[in-house]
Amino acid sequence: MTAAENRTRWLALLVLCLGDVMIVLDGTIVNVALPSIRDDLGFSQASLAWVVNAYMLTFGGFLLLGGRLGDLYGNRRLFLGGIALFTAASLACGLATTQGMLVASRAVQGVGAAVVAAVALSLIMSLFTEPAERAKAMGVFGFVLSGGGTIGVLLGGVLTDLLSWHWIFLVNLPVGVAVFALGLRLLPGGRAAAASRKLDLPGAVTVTAALMVAVYAIVKGNETGWTSGRTLGLLAAAAGLLAVFLVIESRTAAPLMPLRIFRIRNVSTANVMGVLMAAGMFAQFFFSALYLQQILGYSPLEVGLAYVPSTILWGSASLFLSDRLVMRFGIKPPLVAGLGLMALALALFGRMPVDGSYALDVLPATLLLGLGAGIAFNPLLLAAMSGVEPSESGLASGVVNTAFMMGGALGLAVLAASAAARTDSLLDAGRSEFAAANGGFHVAFLLGALLVAVAAGIGGVLLRGLAEEPPGHAAHGEPEPALATE
Repeated sequence: MTAAENRTRWLALLVLCLGDVMIVLDGTIVNVALPSIRDDLGFSQASLAWVVNAYMLTFGGFLLLGGRLGDLYGNRRLFLGGIALFTAASLACGLATTQGMLVASRAVQGVGAAVVAAVALSLIMSLFTEPAERAKAMGVFGFVLSGGGTIGVLLGGVLTDLLSWHWIFLVNLPVGVAVFALGLRLLPGGRAAAASRKLDLPGAVTVTAALMVAVYAIVKGNETGWTSGRTLGLLAAAAGLLAVFLVIESRTAAPLMPLRIFRIRNVSTANVMGVLMAAGMFAQFFFSALYLQQILGYSPLEVGLAYVPSTILWGSASLFLSDRLVMRFGIKPPLVAGLGLMALALALFGRMPVDGSYALDVLPATLLLGLGAGIAFNPLLLAAMSGVEPSESGLASGVVNTAFMMGGALGLAVLAASAAARTDSLLDAGRSEFAAANGGFHVAFLLGALLVAVAAGIGGVLLRGLAEEPPGHAAHGEPEPALATE
């Protein structure tokens, strides 16, 4: 490989990172502007949730389909199409003057975001096939994504205060145009052989519907009640659709999701770990933000600033430490150690007092979580993609992204319900409002710590080093090289 070709690969990685960070940023930048959107467009408190829910429904529903379409029709083509769709929908959101226009545009945004998120990881795996470079590339990817959420909070506050809420969407336009133009020039082409480019339409419809129904049940669960007939009925419908999907996939000649992918031990194990890890991480971000705002009285902008040190540590560990640990010890020890640090951090959050201080009670736990996540995130993604044929790498990427999304949403919903129950119990016992709320946060943090600890245990027992996996095939039909093993 020439120096120019090598430079092109790394520039292509930056393009992929920029496209994906735009998606991550959008997940948090909107939350800061919700009060302004409500006042300007006349949303009720209940209907305002659809500005977020519409995006989550389509994002969660189309992740798996987006990844598989990348395998069938070309990851580059799907990435560029997803960026174009997301950018156009961002323009529509920014120009929205009615509730319906904004909610519909957010739904379209979610589709574009799902496609981009699903195929970006697959493109990275095809660009970098040598173990050391792949680990380094994943470190860069993790470094860029680690700051997306915090940047979203800060940028959302600045744009809303100085300009208007419309600009939290319009800011995507120059970024999206740049990513599309650079992607056309830098990203590798290629697609599946014509004989295999048959879309399993019944499978696509059933799995997308199952995921959307499941996401809807989860996001509405706390509002309607987890034991209500509506919630249980929706979850049952999602399970039924998923069962139909699995039957279709087991019988069709060209399945949307070849079930053999789950026979790869690392893929199955990593996705289970991803569900549990995401549940703990979502709990940390959600409940620590509530603690800072409701207990310590921080403004939204101050909350964003409070996360800056841990974000810097997360990104630094991902960029400078994680790849070295993977190359030295394999994927299992860094992943298990990183998850252990995250579980410890959540346990520390579970003891924060009502009269706590940021320096003594919040900062140490956030730094520990940033270090643990920076170490664990990259080997988890490597494990989730290991042993997978190149023709199914988009599917594997879509599956792990779906695992993160569904695990985070479901975990947050369950932990929020647990926290609310504990808060109500403490209020009934005569505790003050602040003490009762903080007691609920403690329960959520400790349950999150337990989930992440279970993920670490599962990885320690079931995860294999990449050299132990049945060999897949690298990008040009060559045997997949193995990273260091334990």
